[in-house]
Amino acid sequence: MQLREFLPKVINGDFLDALHKARSLDTFAGQHSGAAVREQSQEQQQQLKQECLHLYSRLDAAQSECQREREEKLVLRERLWESREQLQQQAEFCTGLGAATCTVLWSASRREEAVRDILADGKLEPFLSVAGQTLESFVKSLDEEEKTQQQNYNSHEHQFVLALAGVITNLAAVACGRDFISSSAHVLLDTLMQLLGLMKSGVFPKLKVLMLMALYNVSLSVNGLTYISESPALLPLICTLLEDRDSEVCLQALRLLQSLLVEGELLAQINPDLQLSLPVERIHQLASSRHSALRQTAQEMLEDIKCVTKTCHRTSEKEQ
Repeated sequence: MQLREFLPKVINGDFLDALHKARSLDTFAGQHSGAAVREQSQEQQQQLKQECLHLYSRLDAAQSECQREREEKLVLRERLWESREQLQQQAEFCTGLGAATCTVLWSASRREEAVRDILADGKLEPFLSVAGQTLESFVKSLDEEEKTQQQNYNSHEHQFVLALAGVITNLAAVACGRDFISSSAHVLLDTLMQLLGLMKSGVFPKLKVLMLMALYNVSLSVNGLTYISESPALLPLICTLLEDRDSEVCLQALRLLQSLLVEGELLAQINPDLQLSLPVERIHQLASSRHSALRQTAQEMLEDIKCVTKTCHRTSEKEQ
């Protein structure tokens, strides 16, 4: 009843007019606002189209660049294969040339006059340094499978290192060359002993024989014998080599050990305990070998051990 009484007073004509005007303004604003939104949306769409076109343009440029790089990569790969093939050919040529040259030098170094001429040129020290590095690189490059399998040692590379070792052996076989190596090529001697320790039984026996012969020739010099005898690894190395499957390796190892025992007094001064470490049992086995030279050397070695033992007993009795 109160609403019926007061509503006509509140909701009069002026209020209704104001309400109609407000609705009209809202409609007009909504129409203009929708137009503005549509215009803004169109502008955004246009901007997006421009950005999309720009991205398409960049994509085309990137694809073209990728294709160009792919073609360049194919060209470079082809050139790389060609370079590898040329490098392989050059390496084979250099290895063959080195093998032939060192073989000729190996043959020439058998003459004492040739060794004297080589010493006179003053180039022996750098040659021995390069030879030692080459042998070391070759031995260390053998992988484990190759070390445990019988190989064909007729390649240029194998002939090359064999010839190098042969030259060193021949140089040490001449007195002047032996003296030079004993005094000025200690690194080479250490390298030879180290490499002999790295090579397994039955692996490249020809190379082992040549290196052992080189050490044996050096041991014929007092200075050379003194130097190699001071190496704590020498006797264990010889004991290992005496177990090698190749008879020639055992023979040369035995000859080297025999050379150490020849100078009894010198040996006692250098390594008094060496006699206690001699592989006598193995030498007895070798004394029964079918290899005639090995058998004879082993028997001589046993006699030398007896003589050295008697000499050392006499020396100790005199000191007491």
